Amino acid sequence: MTRVAKAEFRRRRQRLMSEMADNSIAIIPSASLTVRNRDIHYPFRQDSDFYYLTGFEEPDSWLVLCPGREQGTELIFCLERNPDWEEWHGPLTGPEHAISLLGVDDAFPIADLDEILPGLIEGRSRVYTIIGANPRLDHMLMEWTRTIRQKQSIGALPPEDFSDLRHLLHEQRLVKSAAEISLLRKAADISVAAHKRMLSCVRPGVFEYELQAELEYEFMRSGAQRVAYPPIVASGANACILHYSRNDKKLGKDGLLMVDAGCEYQYYAMDISRTYPISGHFSAEQRQLYELVLAAQTAAISVIRPGVTFDLPHQTATKVMTEGLLAMGWIAGSYEAAMAQNLVQPFFKYRTSHWLGLDAHDVGDYRIGGQWRILEPGMVLTVEPGIYIQTDNDRVSPTLRGTGIRIEDTVLVTRDGQDVLSKQLPKTVEDIEDLMAGRQWSLL
Repeated sequence: MTRVAKAEFRRRRQRLMSEMADNSIAIIPSASLTVRNRDIHYPFRQDSDFYYLTGFEEPDSWLVLCPGREQGTELIFCLERNPDWEEWHGPLTGPEHAISLLGVDDAFPIADLDEILPGLIEGRSRVYTIIGANPRLDHMLMEWTRTIRQKQSIGALPPEDFSDLRHLLHEQRLVKSAAEISLLRKAADISVAAHKRMLSCVRPGVFEYELQAELEYEFMRSGAQRVAYPPIVASGANACILHYSRNDKKLGKDGLLMVDAGCEYQYYAMDISRTYPISGHFSAEQRQLYELVLAAQTAAISVIRPGVTFDLPHQTATKVMTEGLLAMGWIAGSYEAAMAQNLVQPFFKYRTSHWLGLDAHDVGDYRIGGQWRILEPGMVLTVEPGIYIQTDNDRVSPTLRGTGIRIEDTVLVTRDGQDVLSKQLPKTVEDIEDLMAGRQWSLL
């Protein structure tokens, strides 16, 4: 099983410390178990920032980075071994083994946090943390600082500044390493296989949740730990609900099925959308609309390369959409006026891309100094134009009202262009119809 090596996690911590201000300290808490109802917990998933720096998957742990500390700069606080707890929940690492497992310099029981952290913070001029994300951490920092200030008369030095760690850390997460790209490729392969498995079950009369089950079965069968986000399996007008998740409608005979689904493999997410004709064949009207969305996506992907702005794929897709809708008579006026007034907005409601990595909507600024940021090799983004026609839109053919079409791929920026990680999943009309051909079913 492909994993990120322990040495890479250490390099990430070392790089982060190299970018921190002099005489500073960083405190990064893990996720905690969350109660779903009564004494049942949600399945645990580690906080992405904490995992990025440690690879540690246990709850209620804290990473502390102390550049310049003579006894060691990387510290972990974690749960102690507890036979009663472990009998119910499984084995814990414990501080005794955390040092060798994670490659940190020192490890302590989480119960000692209040005793040790004030001493680590005292004398540091700046504290970095994820401000506002963990109320317990925010409260404890204030209490520790108050304790230090009470001792100023005897020479204690409280921190002068509290800074949000997210900018430094998320900029680091934005450009993926070779190991991360390998994990993303694996997530793409699994997700493509899941879409193909699900597609073999698409027919009138099937429920959306049955298709969701096929997707998730293939995810787990192939080694993915979880879904990257709740799958969208949207037939007919449900596809016009951008984050539809009920997945409880029976598929009709003649409509389209929009599926947005990707797995999470070793914490790395994949994001793929396709739109399929439930009958196995696009009608002439469906095909015209689908091929417009595909042309917009193809054009947007083609401009991705180092040195262009993040916004260029969106602007490219918007231009193709505008030209197509003008030609179809769905919007009116000149091309220049339609672009200036964003007349495609009622049909194409969102931006074309977002970052992808440890999170499906991954971290990293889209603008720097008010300007769209420049793409660099190792960045990963989605390209997902779509057209959505609400049921009450009387400007289009009645047979197309309540239609949603989205085509989405995940794209890696390479040194000389781009690599579509999800390219193995067919998306031309001919390839989709070929993939769906040859099956027999009764129209219910």
